Amino acid sequence: MRGLSAIPAVLCTAAVLTAAGCSGPAAPAASAPGSTAPSSGSPTSPAPVSASTPTPTATRPSPTPTVPPSTRFKDPSGQLVRSVNRYATGRAPKQVAFTPDGKELWVTLLGGDGVAVHNAVSGAKLAGIRLGRHGGAVEVIFTRDGTTAYVSQMETHTVWQVDVATRRVRRSVDVKGAWTKVLSLSPDERTLYAANWISHDVSVIDLPSWRVQKVIPTVHTPRGLYPSPDGRSLYVAGYDNGELARIDLRSGKQKLLLRTGGAMRHLVGDGRRLYASDMGTASVYVVDLASAKVRRLARVDDHPNTIDLSPDGRVLYVSCRGRNNPKSYYIPGPEWGSVVVLDARTGRPLDAIVAGNQTTGLDVSDDGGLLAISDFLDNRIRLYTVPPYEGLAGGNGGFWSGHRAVLTK
Repeated sequence: MRGLSAIPAVLCTAAVLTAAGCSGPAAPAASAPGSTAPSSGSPTSPAPVSASTPTPTATRPSPTPTVPPSTRFKDPSGQLVRSVNRYATGRAPKQVAFTPDGKELWVTLLGGDGVAVHNAVSGAKLAGIRLGRHGGAVEVIFTRDGTTAYVSQMETHTVWQVDVATRRVRRSVDVKGAWTKVLSLSPDERTLYAANWISHDVSVIDLPSWRVQKVIPTVHTPRGLYPSPDGRSLYVAGYDNGELARIDLRSGKQKLLLRTGGAMRHLVGDGRRLYASDMGTASVYVVDLASAKVRRLARVDDHPNTIDLSPDGRVLYVSCRGRNNPKSYYIPGPEWGSVVVLDARTGRPLDAIVAGNQTTGLDVSDDGGLLAISDFLDNRIRLYTVPPYEGLAGGNGGFWSGHRAVLTK
């Protein structure tokens, strides 16, 4: 990606869309199974609030210790993860992220204007955060204290720093790569890593100075990132060849741990184990970080995308987009999207959700009680309440055994 300046959004052609995960305008879609509400979600939200307009702290949503399942949405018999709400958001919701306090859900809009901020439970739109003249955002992450967010914008190879309380953009930096996607903070939160899809490298940004320290060449089309707990290594998922590499951050030397020939997508870990989703092989792999041994944890549904762990590390959630439309990636395909819920140790299926068109974004709240997902082509968010591990483990697989029968439209 080095040597390219801003890549205009018009270059997001069908070929690039397929490879880079962009999307054109979403086509109207039918309601997914189990839905009693229109596919457009909640009633029209209020107009976005400019990122330059502070929102008084008093207007922010109050904590919700427990969120009961909704009676508006009928979940399939046996499903253990229960629907709470579904609501509309902006165009092409790529990623969803709970603020650390669980009160807000930030949604990056690949086809819209930056980031939409919602009350996590009610879905009320609280703000819209614009990122310069180019709208589309890919990834948002928060500092542990919840005061600062970092957002990647791939067309402009820019990372934006946002004040969470005021939702104002503080500053931005050109990462000196191209088509910037996934972001990850070092354990001490003094360094930000940014994966650059087209330039095949990772930018290392020193946060106190707000400068790019270096750019590390790595596997082709890097996507997922995971810094080791000791801060010495960075794990990188390579999409093109289904590769997983470990970079020694001191020497810059790299070791290839896995090559599947698939499409490695997303990484999450708990300090002892690292999990990787492979969109090409419809699988999730797990790495023992002490020994660097890799094994397949489980096969899941078609096109696994985002993965996340429960706070205790016992449950792994996997969003799956479903089979692509044979004509184009960016129109609804022959299958609904889904979420597969796995035992993180054994890979045993604990539950499953059949969702909407191209289920992509996924996040579990920091207390483990809520799960949010995005239906990328429906411009919709779905919210669920999650039982404790014991409830999932003792639930006889939940809806897993029945969900595949209703995946096909």
